[in-house]
Amino acid sequence: MTQALKELTSMRVGGVPASITVCNTREELITKTQEIWSTSEDWISLGGGTNLIFSEDVSNLHVIQIKTSGIEKTKLDGKQVWKIQAGVDWDQLVAESVAAGLAGIEGMSGIPGTCGAAPVQNIGAYGQELSDVFLRAEFLDYESGELVILEPRDLKFGYRDSAIKRGRSGIITWIELELIDLEGLSRPLYSGQIAGALNSEMGKHVSLKDVRDSVLKLRAAKGMVLDSADPNSVSCGSFFTNPIVSDTFARTISSDAPKWETQEDDGLTVKLSAAWLIEQAGIGKGFSLAGSNAAISSKHALAIVNKGGATGEQIAELARYIQERVAAKFGINLVPEPNLIGFNV
Repeated sequence: MTQALKELTSMRVGGVPASITVCNTREELITKTQEIWSTSEDWISLGGGTNLIFSEDVSNLHVIQIKTSGIEKTKLDGKQVWKIQAGVDWDQLVAESVAAGLAGIEGMSGIPGTCGAAPVQNIGAYGQELSDVFLRAEFLDYESGELVILEPRDLKFGYRDSAIKRGRSGIITWIELELIDLEGLSRPLYSGQIAGALNSEMGKHVSLKDVRDSVLKLRAAKGMVLDSADPNSVSCGSFFTNPIVSDTFARTISSDAPKWETQEDDGLTVKLSAAWLIEQAGIGKGFSLAGSNAAISSKHALAIVNKGGATGEQIAELARYIQERVAAKFGINLVPEPNLIGFNV
């Protein structure tokens, strides 16, 4: 009997799909995906299930579950190029890179999900983004049915964004990253939180292990590390991206609001804290709509959690409510990070 998707996702919601096809090798992934595509029926790829929220009604959906494994490592002029199969767990990759003394992704410790999904939304945290180290990826293109190599210019990376997230349909089979040997030290610190936690300064190099340990501790304190003992981790992590607005608009927001200057093609912009906006809109930690099993995390206002027995519809309902409250107070539309399958959010 086909599993319900709630058993395969970190939010633990989702009904029983038409089928689940497990792919353990790159060759299986390519062949089985092409077979499913040839039917012209609805499909979706599933890695760690940490960035997907499914409706209860997915009976027409064919799921391609990616469980491929393996890392090829090549040394070149003080750097290493790692070719990683799509099904490799992201945090296991980070742990292996830190153990090898290689810098580049240590600040992204604890991010749940698989490596094939990492470029889709250009994952990032604590001053690092996937695009900083990304070289290329092999991509099975849905439109052509052909394998192509995508480089950074093809993916058009943005803040938690890429050409794939914006609609280029297909499946990543492997990615290549470039990591740097700094003799056990990290890249320069670009996160004030990590610098403060390590009693260091922005721009300094510190121990890779210290950065990883600090990031994991900070994420755990926010319920942002998958942990069966922590009910706040039954989530997709951050549910909304931090909005980026014009400098002029940012000046209309209270001076108490956390703000970070960013540089876009059209000039100076400002990133605002979505968590702050949510709380200032009157939605505090632990908030839940009446009769719903979906709630705001008791540790972090930016996470929606399943208290137990929530449906995808309840998660989506709470997300819409948050968006409406923030839009009414600040005129800002919060954009969800996870993909909601079958919802208008």
